[in-house]
Amino acid sequence: MGAQAGVGLCFPQLLNASCRKPTLPWTEAVLLNSVLSLVSLMTVSLNLLVIISVSHFRRLHTPTNILLLSLAVSDCLVGLLLMPGEIFRKTSCWVLGDIMCSLYFYLTGNIVCASIGNIVLISAERYVAICDPLHYPTRVTVTRVKLCVFVCWLCAALYSCFCNKDVLIQPGRTKSCHGECVLVSDHVAGTVDLFLSFIFPVTFIIFLYLRVFLVAVSQARAMRSHVTAVSLQVSATTKKSELKAARTLGVLVVVYLMCFFPFYCYIFAVGSVINTSFASFMVFLYYFNSCLNPVIYALFYRWFRKAVKLILTLLILQPGSREANIL
Repeated sequence: MGAQAGVGLCFPQLLNASCRKPTLPWTEAVLLNSVLSLVSLMTVSLNLLVIISVSHFRRLHTPTNILLLSLAVSDCLVGLLLMPGEIFRKTSCWVLGDIMCSLYFYLTGNIVCASIGNIVLISAERYVAICDPLHYPTRVTVTRVKLCVFVCWLCAALYSCFCNKDVLIQPGRTKSCHGECVLVSDHVAGTVDLFLSFIFPVTFIIFLYLRVFLVAVSQARAMRSHVTAVSLQVSATTKKSELKAARTLGVLVVVYLMCFFPFYCYIFAVGSVINTSFASFMVFLYYFNSCLNPVIYALFYRWFRKAVKLILTLLILQPGSREANIL
């Protein structure tokens, strides 16, 4: 009788202390795992192309591209660690132990916060480039951008430590049975996290891009009225390049908001992430943004398409390929 009762349990020997195994039909589980695993693989592969491109070619070592490199690293980690972890959590019993569960949630907070921080830095960089172009070369240097990226990742690590301090100190304290990996936060902590990791960054990003949009419109009008002079044609070309970069990164921000906004609305309405199919969909929509970012680069950045071609044909292995002009 006890053996039959333990058939559907993660740990039959524990009986009442064990969680039940996921009840998703086998065909649906295989299809779901296949699709999500493919998305995870695409996310890692596409972002690796961005990382290799910006790291390898010296002409791509610009402040804007350093920020894109940092974003690609966080996106790659989402596909490499967070997506597989979420697939494992939702489709099978958690058999990796409480310490690994706590580490998973710490990495989740660290990587997601770093990704949000990178988006904020990208918006600020575009704001200076468009709204204060005369001081841009002195204010936004590669060294300063690298320092900002380091501070961004450090703050993300510390913030994740603070948010997950309870489960890091006492792993497994939030689970209701053996075989699950969940994080339950109180209402106050959830509200603070909602404000710091979404409301404040999104408000800041929208404010900056509204300013960028207004300045971009005025610059576009100025270019149309002064494009006849040769000396101003060079300036107009430079402004067009900056405006195109602002438009591309604006699309990046809009896609980020489309993927993140439903998740945080759900968190705000429910209070925490509940283990349901709809909650899982919200989480993967949240993560899917990491797969879309390199697709945006491929659509809007010519240098990225040229770099990918050189990478896939292994021409980057040739001597002197780092100095190739792919801009």
